[in-house]
Amino acid sequence: MKGVSMILVERTDDLSTKHLTAAYSKSAGTSLVMYEGVKVPVENLLGEENKGFSIIVSNFNHERWIILTTVQQYCRNCLQEAIKWLNQRQAFGKSLTQQPVLRYKLGQAIAAVEASHAWLESVTHQMNSMSYEDQNAKLGGMIALLKYETTRTATLVCDNCVQLLGGRAVTRHGMGKVIQRFNMAYKIFSVYGGSEEIMADLGVRQAMRNMDPHARM
Repeated sequence: MKGVSMILVERTDDLSTKHLTAAYSKSAGTSLVMYEGVKVPVENLLGEENKGFSIIVSNFNHERWIILTTVQQYCRNCLQEAIKWLNQRQAFGKSLTQQPVLRYKLGQAIAAVEASHAWLESVTHQMNSMSYEDQNAKLGGMIALLKYETTRTATLVCDNCVQLLGGRAVTRHGMGKVIQRFNMAYKIFSVYGGSEEIMADLGVRQAMRNMDPHARM
């Protein structure tokens, strides 16, 4: 991509920032940055002119990997809470774990989490075994598709866990707080590091990059 350059802008009296509170975390660094006649010295250029985009994307694989591990752990925490709740909650004289429809919802979510986790383990091994150049060439599309699949899994986990815990899953305190917190935050992971639509498209484009253009059925 041409026309994008990376420049270091120093904080001066003409540059102001305002913290924007995110629904999922007060500690998030989301902020409004205001420039009022700010001078941008050309000597503050990072890298080469018109090659700033390569700097932006240079850490995408590792950024997305961190997002993946975070979402995986959140999903497991929610499933753990759901299992404990179903085991202790009694209805009509027996545990909710005796209800087939509830076991189905639990099994559906567990299967999705285990599948995406196995994929994550495979990608992690390859990241540890490949050079930085090989990672960029061969893993970008795979990690993008894994991020898409993982955030779709998070949507399923939240939906099912809320259904399993019922009203407790929307309380900010008490036994449902873990699921409530993730239910407030899970959607942001499908946006950070690249939206689901972009991730799916990137994965397909990279897979087709090495495809024979003359391939026919």
